[in-house]
Amino acid sequence: MSDTSNNPVPRAVNPSATMRGPGMGGGPGRFAAMGDKAKNFKGTMKQLVNYLKPYMGTIIFVWILAIASTIFTIVGPRIMGMVTDELVAGVTRHFSGTGVIDFQKIASILFMLLGFYIVSALCAWLQNFIMASVSMKVTYALRDNISNKIHLLPFTYFDTVTHGEVLSRLTNDVDTVTQTLNMSLTQIITSICSVVGIVCIMFSVSWILTIVTLMFLSLSILAITLIVRQSQKFFRGQQRNLGRVNGHIEEMFSSHVVVKAFSGEEESIGTFDSFNTELYHSAWKANFLSGIMMPITGFVGNLTYVAICVFGGILALRGSITIGGIQAFLQYVRTFNQPITNIANISNILQQTAAAAERVFEFLAVPEEVPDPVPSKPAPSPASHVIFDHVRFGYDPAKPIIRDFSASIEPGQKIAIVGPTGAGKTTIVKLLMRFYDVNSGSISIGQDNIKEFTRNDLRTLFGMVLQDTWLFSGTIADNIRYCNLNAPDSKVEEAAKAAQVDHFVRTLPGGYNMVLNEESDNISAGQKQLLTIARVILENPGMLILDEATSSVDTRTERLIQKAMDNLMKGRTSFIIAHRLSTIHNADLILVLRDGDIVEQGTHTELMERKGFYNQLYNSQFAGQAI
Repeated sequence: MSDTSNNPVPRAVNPSATMRGPGMGGGPGRFAAMGDKAKNFKGTMKQLVNYLKPYMGTIIFVWILAIASTIFTIVGPRIMGMVTDELVAGVTRHFSGTGVIDFQKIASILFMLLGFYIVSALCAWLQNFIMASVSMKVTYALRDNISNKIHLLPFTYFDTVTHGEVLSRLTNDVDTVTQTLNMSLTQIITSICSVVGIVCIMFSVSWILTIVTLMFLSLSILAITLIVRQSQKFFRGQQRNLGRVNGHIEEMFSSHVVVKAFSGEEESIGTFDSFNTELYHSAWKANFLSGIMMPITGFVGNLTYVAICVFGGILALRGSITIGGIQAFLQYVRTFNQPITNIANISNILQQTAAAAERVFEFLAVPEEVPDPVPSKPAPSPASHVIFDHVRFGYDPAKPIIRDFSASIEPGQKIAIVGPTGAGKTTIVKLLMRFYDVNSGSISIGQDNIKEFTRNDLRTLFGMVLQDTWLFSGTIADNIRYCNLNAPDSKVEEAAKAAQVDHFVRTLPGGYNMVLNEESDNISAGQKQLLTIARVILENPGMLILDEATSSVDTRTERLIQKAMDNLMKGRTSFIIAHRLSTIHNADLILVLRDGDIVEQGTHTELMERKGFYNQLYNSQFAGQAI
């Protein structure tokens, strides 16, 4: 049985597709295009708060710093207005001959302002430093929980979810939570404090000018809201189409040999052009709409300035406001739009946080595999019977693959499992290793059901060579000693010689220290399989499972490996899954599977003499006979 999986299209992350524009008079505004929304916003945020509970004292301290930083910042323009008023009064006294400009008083006010700004900057720096630490600790906890969860999930979960989906939750979703959490926790308190503080000070300077400002501000917010609402669908389309483009490129690069072999370049280019065109149309519309925010808010901001200058001039002539008050008011207007737009943006940020966190928590809530028994039986002895007793199993219980499998294997026997594709051969060994649990029946080693051992104790009993080779990015020596990290180089080389791999390793640049790349495609498929065989030889396990262990090597090398494997299998119970029936002549027992049941069993000679299904399988490999 072979495992097939489609290359997943990577999920496009929507990390605040932001639109920037000046506030009234140039204050930067920021609105995020809405991404996916959480199905259960409140429940998700409640779970996220549980991760923040250990740091609530720290977060409250950060909020105090944010409030202090904001207060010291927003009083700055008011103090600058005092400087202007003192300067105007001094100039008036100078020309009227009643006094001079009090530069000492102006200097003391400026020093006080400098002190306020320094304190504000220190508070802002400290809050960012502390919040970054908190968000990184939450990230660490989330990734650690996901990593631990992966090892507790049953194989059935990975049969239904792509690897790309799991990686997306571990990387993209956690990163989104981190970035948006760090941003929103400080921004929300800073922005609210800024809005309240600025409005209060603006009213204290002139309630008339404040009313005028708020009227123009409502026009700006209305325009921005309408633009954001229209652009959201285009930003979503941009992210969706970007994911399709990235997925197609990844698929074509990873399968470029197949594309070349079947002359699929033209079709691939056509598909890419189609995706790229859709991305172009959605992207330019989204960016056009976000781009017109700047001139619109700038225009409204300029109108606001004109109105303030006109009304402020009238009020100044009447003595209702000072020149310094007008200056301070203009500065507050310049900065007022920023916290307003931040507050609007935070709602989108929190939606993104909840959507990403919900996907993470959904993963963490997936039912785990049945826990190991407590207490458990001690690790089974390699010299034990292996008994399959009326085993029934299906990846979908309603569609069984193994219907009624029973077999008794003596210690030290070499058992060959043969049959057509889809008969359940690989499934048998997956059940033996407890990658899956049987639907009914039982599997025992010695006198104990395998469910009474811990999975770790059970699996360390076996050495496996699978049809699909697995090597990681690292040296050849490290790949061989993966099963025994403390094995000396001499043992690694011994195992390599027994697996007939030593000769070709020494011809490679760097020999055993040559680094295999991420896909391990700087060596051939047959060489990769030889390395996995060397790994099992080094492990020296109690029992062996060989799933088409020599399917990728040539006939001459196969004979050499067969000799090495024969020596390794002496005295060990061995399960051999084979398609090439010529490799199992000397098996002690051959189990012939068909549609999940044992239809024949015996030695090669006995089965050939019966002229049954095994005989047909065997002859078909040499005579091309149809089954």
